[in-house]
Amino acid sequence: MPLAQAQPAPKGRSKGGEYEVLKSEKEAVIKDLKDKFTRAQSAILAEFNKLDVETVTKLRRKFREGGVEYKVLKNTLARLAAKGTSLEVISEQFVGPVALAISYGDVAAPAKILTDFIKDLETIKVKAGVVQGKKVSPADVKALARMPGLPELRARLLGMIKQPHAKLVRTIAAPGSQLARILKAREEQLAKK
Repeated sequence: MPLAQAQPAPKGRSKGGEYEVLKSEKEAVIKDLKDKFTRAQSAILAEFNKLDVETVTKLRRKFREGGVEYKVLKNTLARLAAKGTSLEVISEQFVGPVALAISYGDVAAPAKILTDFIKDLETIKVKAGVVQGKKVSPADVKALARMPGLPELRARLLGMIKQPHAKLVRTIAAPGSQLARILKAREEQLAKK
């Protein structure tokens, strides 16, 4: 009877049925997070408890549609990655089950999406945030969510820029259109005779 062949060991070392992540993998995760933290314009840290898969999937979809990255954090690695970045000011709150919503463009997007999504949920709570390097409280995150986003601000600005031009065009065109109306009325008057 042949002896059973040993199966190749899984990646990492066994630790009571679990496997440790190799140091090189940890370094890669830290480097990736540090890059994301460095590029972030805003980030909202949320604590979550007892979320079902369906809820998390909906939340991830909303973030994706809004151009926001959602990342569940490994706290120790995230704390190491946050050193020297704008997120270092909230790194002491990387405790327990937490996730981070990161925006690289519109600073209000993560706050708007998360605040809207969690208004009926008690399982997700905003812990803190960072907006352009400044730490913000959960109350500040709610206030940020009520502010107009980047697309709305651009539309308002464009409207304000176009308004004087449209008024100028109407003012310049007014004498010509008045003259045309007078000539038309005179023509109709002469046609009746």
